[in-house]
Amino acid sequence: MSVRHTVARVDLNAIEANFRAVSSFVANPAVPRSEPASASPASRVAHPASRIIAVVKANAYGHGAVPVGLALERAGAAMLACADIEEGVVLRRGGVRIPILVFGALGISDLDGVFEYGLTPTISTPSAARALAAKMRSVPNSRFPRANWGQTPNVPSGAPVGVRPRSLGYHLKIDTGMNRLGFRHDNLDRTLPEIAAFEDLQIEGVYTHFATADDPESPQFQPQRERFEQVLLRIHALGLKPRYRHAANSAALLRDERTWYDFVRPGLLLYGVVPPPLASTLPLRPALSLHSRIVHVKGVRAGEATGYGLKTPFAEPATIAVVPAGYADGLDRRLAGNGYMLVRGRRAAIVGSVCMDMTMIDVTGMDVTPGDEVVIVGNQDDESIGVREMAAAIGTIPYELLCRVGTRIERVYETG
Repeated sequence: MSVRHTVARVDLNAIEANFRAVSSFVANPAVPRSEPASASPASRVAHPASRIIAVVKANAYGHGAVPVGLALERAGAAMLACADIEEGVVLRRGGVRIPILVFGALGISDLDGVFEYGLTPTISTPSAARALAAKMRSVPNSRFPRANWGQTPNVPSGAPVGVRPRSLGYHLKIDTGMNRLGFRHDNLDRTLPEIAAFEDLQIEGVYTHFATADDPESPQFQPQRERFEQVLLRIHALGLKPRYRHAANSAALLRDERTWYDFVRPGLLLYGVVPPPLASTLPLRPALSLHSRIVHVKGVRAGEATGYGLKTPFAEPATIAVVPAGYADGLDRRLAGNGYMLVRGRRAAIVGSVCMDMTMIDVTGMDVTPGDEVVIVGNQDDESIGVREMAAAIGTIPYELLCRVGTRIERVYETG
């Protein structure tokens, strides 16, 4: 049991229910999924429904990577995705057995984890391909994991530790306009022949990432999809024949079924939040709620203020309550004057300043005492405060607020 008053409650049943809701949504598209005209039968998946690559980067968006990863594995995720090798190693050490895709750029010095923990790397630069091929040839057999982790190709199921695969499976990242990671879509004839020539590397998937999927007004979403369609044709001609294609994050999978391909990559939806400003009828449940307790109640005279800077004096006598959570716990300082917390089923405005370890709320006219529960995010009686509302109030996005929930806040996992 936590000795601190502020805790995050993570409902793993909600995570699994959200996974099932997304899975059901993408299982029966109204629009036929497109196929590259020249794709070989071997490059097409046999199943009719998209499968899910569940995104658990950034500590599962603040929810806790290992418990969430295991819950998504139980729910039927085909693969998890994380930001870097270190995050993948954490998942493996926590017991995750299904494939784990590493999204991020690969450093030459941190590749051992790919081999020791059976991770699926993304190749987004020629130098990454060269480094992986060289490492593949130099890693001792003893550093290869058991094949039942599921993504070390060409090794018999159940083979013992130390059986070297004939090739390392990877996913290829294509830059279709975001201008971040990936091979430029309009330069593939120059960059990809070298990648295709590596016998030690075997392409399993190809993907891209949309820069404006959550912006219905942007004209860039459809051009990216169209470029990716052309890329699928071109890479086949260049000798790369991936089995899987994926492009859709949470926003894209809600907006356009043509982006679903063989996998979709939901992140925020799995945690029960629809990417703003989009709307959805999916039966989602927010998985994380943030709770604390009042530790002090005091009166403030008219003309006085509270917190650092004493910036906003009270016009009338007021009562404030002190909550032991602050910006060190992930609360944004802009919430002062813009946000609320729930006490006894009512909204109490955040006043003064969000301090490192404490925040003050206005409880004037409310019958509150130290020890009363405070809900920072979540439901209390008939009231609720969601991360979308909180993010909109301070001009940011729900992703940021979830990822910033501090490490000193204990996550309490609920499964019943």
